[in-house]
Amino acid sequence: MKKTILLILILTTTKSVSQIYFSPSAYMYVKSEVLFVQQDINLGAGSNLYLRNNSQLVQGTTGTSTNSGTGTVSVYQEGTTNNYSYNYWCSPVGDPSAIGNGNFGITMLSRPTTSTSSLAATILPATNSDGTASPLAIAQKWIYKLINATSYSQWVFVGGTTTLAPGQGFSMKGTSGTDGTDPEGTGVTNNPGSAQRYDFRGKPNDGDITVNLLANNTTLTGNPYPSALDLNAFLLDASNTASGGTAYFWEQDKTVNSHTLINYRGGYEAYSPVSRNSPGIYTPATFSSYNGDGTVNNGGSISSLIINRRFSPIGQGFVLNANANGIATFRNSHRIFVKEAPGDSQFERNTSKGSNTKKEQSNEEAVEELSYLRLNTIINNQFTRQLALAFLSTATDGVDYGIDALNMDDDLPNDVTFRIEDGSYVIQGINYDDTKKIALAVKVATATTFKFFIPEVINFDPNQKIYIYDALDDSYHDVKNGTYEVSVTPGVYNDRFKITFKDATTLGVENNSLKQFFISQDNINKNLKASNPNNFALKSFKLYDVLGKTVLSKKDLGTDENYTFSTTGLSSGIYISEFLTTDNQRFTEKIVISNSGK
Repeated sequence: MKKTILLILILTTTKSVSQIYFSPSAYMYVKSEVLFVQQDINLGAGSNLYLRNNSQLVQGTTGTSTNSGTGTVSVYQEGTTNNYSYNYWCSPVGDPSAIGNGNFGITMLSRPTTSTSSLAATILPATNSDGTASPLAIAQKWIYKLINATSYSQWVFVGGTTTLAPGQGFSMKGTSGTDGTDPEGTGVTNNPGSAQRYDFRGKPNDGDITVNLLANNTTLTGNPYPSALDLNAFLLDASNTASGGTAYFWEQDKTVNSHTLINYRGGYEAYSPVSRNSPGIYTPATFSSYNGDGTVNNGGSISSLIINRRFSPIGQGFVLNANANGIATFRNSHRIFVKEAPGDSQFERNTSKGSNTKKEQSNEEAVEELSYLRLNTIINNQFTRQLALAFLSTATDGVDYGIDALNMDDDLPNDVTFRIEDGSYVIQGINYDDTKKIALAVKVATATTFKFFIPEVINFDPNQKIYIYDALDDSYHDVKNGTYEVSVTPGVYNDRFKITFKDATTLGVENNSLKQFFISQDNINKNLKASNPNNFALKSFKLYDVLGKTVLSKKDLGTDENYTFSTTGLSSGIYISEFLTTDNQRFTEKIVISNSGK
């Protein structure tokens, strides 16, 4: 196939090419756009590809990368400026000495001085704890990786070596001071005091990148490409089921300025993709303090960080907790061009650089709405545990891959979580039924006060009440419009507290009109029928197969009394129908489709 030979090219519009060969000392400058290369890139000696102002490189290679040459790509990313706080990273580039993806080390990071020039960062001795912004100096003391670990002691020191394999994440603390250099002349400096810019220079990572996993072990990995990564595509890839289906992001209380472990306050945010085209659900970290041996101490608060985690930006690291021995493979098909900005794709740091909210995604399906609630529990007025309960027609009462998220901070002495199949979870999905009672697992090491309340309800019937049921005295407490505060003695309570949607003491006054919606399957005429005698305003209809795939859908149905949907062409089997009203009441029914007409 013919290759494109480049001498000097400034690219300011979206460009797609089959292959690229950079002659020695040539360069390409890409500004505010995506460069899509269908196959490989050959970077001649001394050549450079500059990705600037949120530009990204996407490649279409399948299988192993064949990128070659000793030239480099240069791409920026900003991390925290607090030299007491960690970011978790995963490099988008590697050593350019061999064909394919190479290893990475922090000696490949530099400080931009102009739009094309950078100065290599100083790597401080391992005895030095504090990095600086200008000149850029990185404290190698805090560079660690985590591979299939079961305890805090299994973090592996990396320091200044170039030994991080593609797809391996690493921890790195931030910098102190400011850097007023404006390399692109846009008014955005390297470090205004809120975000430290790093220039990653090396061969661009490409193709399949595999991470080995062991059951019930945690591994630090992350987005390994010089483009955004669709976490839903990665986590829900059928070949990546060993990943556990959830990504976890470290958050640290940046108001605590200490290098001493016992003073740290941090925890893990959980992100569940739920479905391929959903925005996903996250629960923020519960900040906790740590003892000198890495075990969790009491105290802390809930993180206030709110980040859309679906589109993982360049350099973002995250943790996987494997549910089986196996591998997880990052692929070019998981890559996507989403510019970094709040609400789209955002690196975890103090503030976002996101003045640009442009998003370009080819062939993206409409984003699916999710229905869920958040339950906050203030524990001893010291910290808050937040749980998320999602309502999904395809969810079961057991563990659902890509929906239910394990609790990664399970060592808290006093805590509240969901209990599913003997595991502790912070996100749970259920098939909504207003008669269900969802058990909370409560553990108490010392006499503790718990205060329950609902801070947020998303796409859920606003008229539906939500209670905490306390089996100790058979009482119901409205936590949607108020709080329930209770003191609990030491012990483990797996069946005392439950989320419910009905107060059994007032069931006699139930409004039966809400039940007047009927769904049935007519297999003789091959139609699904819905009767709506109360003329509810219907926002959408969806029909799911047993794997959760949407096989029929329609929006804005109106207020008709009767609806008919053809099921001709659908395979025989069990399906779940779902109608959603404009005020988020949900009507579901399991139906059986038979092609025999019987």
